[in-house]
Amino acid sequence: MRKPRKGTVMHSYPGMVALVTAYNEGKQNIMAAGWHSYISMDPPIYGVAIGKERYTYGLVNESDSFAINFLPYEKAASIQGTGNISGIAHDKFDSLGLLYEKGITIPAPILVDAYVAYECKVIDRNTYGDHDWFVGEITQCYRDDTKFLDNGLPNLEEIDIPLYLGRSSYSRIDNKSEVETFSKN
Repeated sequence: MRKPRKGTVMHSYPGMVALVTAYNEGKQNIMAAGWHSYISMDPPIYGVAIGKERYTYGLVNESDSFAINFLPYEKAASIQGTGNISGIAHDKFDSLGLLYEKGITIPAPILVDAYVAYECKVIDRNTYGDHDWFVGEITQCYRDDTKFLDNGLPNLEEIDIPLYLGRSSYSRIDNKSEVETFSKN
């Protein structure tokens, strides 16, 4: 039975984890972010929450740019690893075997295995509690069209999508997942 509690109850999962990449003055990093969102279609704008203590925070703050990458379920261990390895002490890309190319409009790494990625130039930043919300205009978009249907939905015959459950646990949406489509009426 539901009952009142003192304090908050974290319940924003399950959800997709975005991998945030950033580059500034010869330094780069990657981190997992559970708090992120598409904000606008026209113009295309994306936001992500980054804690000030994160190494990536400084890179994004100083470069005024970041990239958002989404990897398939088969890379769930690497997704989790980006949150477990220190970017100050280690090259996470090398440690986790994550291949990348330099972005087109920003210098942040774009993951080769990403089925969707966005390059973003920061247009706003606000502090909310223990995180800053970075808002970026999407200046370049990438998509592996083989992983999507003509209507834009993921083709679950071609891609398994990871869902982060919390506490280092992942599940997947795949061709065995039940999908129900509702009419717009």
